[in-house]
Amino acid sequence: MKEKLLTIDRKTILFPVALIVLAVIMRLLPHLPNVTPLAAMALTGSLYMERKYAFILPLSALFLSDLLLGFHDTMVFVYAGFLITGVIGLWIKKKYSLKRVVSGTLLSSFIFFLLTNAGVWLVSSMYEKTFLGLMQSYTMALPFLRNSVLGDLGYTLAFVFIYNGALFLAHKKAFLLRNTV
Repeated sequence: MKEKLLTIDRKTILFPVALIVLAVIMRLLPHLPNVTPLAAMALTGSLYMERKYAFILPLSALFLSDLLLGFHDTMVFVYAGFLITGVIGLWIKKKYSLKRVVSGTLLSSFIFFLLTNAGVWLVSSMYEKTFLGLMQSYTMALPFLRNSVLGDLGYTLAFVFIYNGALFLAHKKAFLLRNTV
């Protein structure tokens, strides 16, 4: 019985690698806090790519950029937030619609906000370890929630429209080529 050798198809791997590089660059360039394409990558990666990329893409981009930016005490909460965003994308994929894309994006932004700011409250000494301390952590982070929602919605909708537009053009070109012969 022949052993199957592991081969890498350049066409299959090129797009995900390009997205990771783009996300790392976008995270390293100056930007508003929490306005990066990472959550949109996690969500749309779940919609349009193989299931494994839903989690590999954003976590790879996050980890590579964290190597350059530095690590912090709340990383486990940040990474968990992006994993949950990927799961929300898989939920959207089951019954895809623009309404579900928008609501899933808003849901993932809100869950990310709750999770990461609970993490800040839990592991830092910035807030008292009381319910009021947790509420203060959330209150102080509201500007970040606004930025996350705007960035996540903007990037997600851009990715959805770009992907669907490219798909439409590819089908239109294939249709025209078939009907000109």
